[in-house]
Amino acid sequence: MQRRSFAAAALGAAAVPVLMAAAPASAQAPDQGGYDLDRLRREMTPVLSQELDDPATARTLVPWIADIGFDWHPPTAPVAELDFIVAYSFGNRPPAGGGDPTKVLYEPGPVNEALADTVAGVRARRHVPVYAQWEIASFLTSKYRMTDVTAIEPQIAADGTITYLSTAGVAAQVLAERKQAPGGIGTAGVVGFRDHVKRCVETTRLLGMTSAYAPRGITMPGTYDPQSGQAWTRRRELYLPYDMLAQWEMHYEELLTQYYPNG
Repeated sequence: MQRRSFAAAALGAAAVPVLMAAAPASAQAPDQGGYDLDRLRREMTPVLSQELDDPATARTLVPWIADIGFDWHPPTAPVAELDFIVAYSFGNRPPAGGGDPTKVLYEPGPVNEALADTVAGVRARRHVPVYAQWEIASFLTSKYRMTDVTAIEPQIAADGTITYLSTAGVAAQVLAERKQAPGGIGTAGVVGFRDHVKRCVETTRLLGMTSAYAPRGITMPGTYDPQSGQAWTRRRELYLPYDMLAQWEMHYEELLTQYYPNG
């Protein structure tokens, strides 16, 4: 396998997210007529095997490289099969009145309003409970007057210091709520920003809600907010590496547990 051949395949696959940036993003498996991830994996393996001089390690790493770097679509399920919705926020806006951001809540911002609009679209198809980060929940209750919404709030210490929850922190709180549900945890419909939603589904499953999917046919918001209070959520070329690092950390922990289950 020549490196030039692999590079051509990699560039072709890498171009897909860029070309799709101008089009609405849908939580559905893409039409892969223009690229072939299986072929990309096959072509990656001998190149990395040669580079590392270690075929076994290459075979372990290549599926993750392909998944993290070249596949940004989550698994999906029909809305009719969802038992509840969990919605993860993306970015925010600095406090409108200024002040210490560690003790004054950030503003939810336009991206989280768009995520609330998406949740409302799912609820219009199927009335199920909603668990949403507070930034999204604030719009669900004020804009849509939606009921059966559980807001996942940041942690506020006795001195007023605010700690915002990570994606995993939100999933852990939702899991605790769902464990009390009469019918058990059930199937989660995950709503998240276009470039975040795949990791949201993976994290939801990892934290114990193993039946989790993006709602099939639902378009996820994909416009970045250049005024976001989180620098990595202002631009796509900043966010994608951030998300890939987070995915690598998840896979690393998985591999570590596989090889050393007892620590």
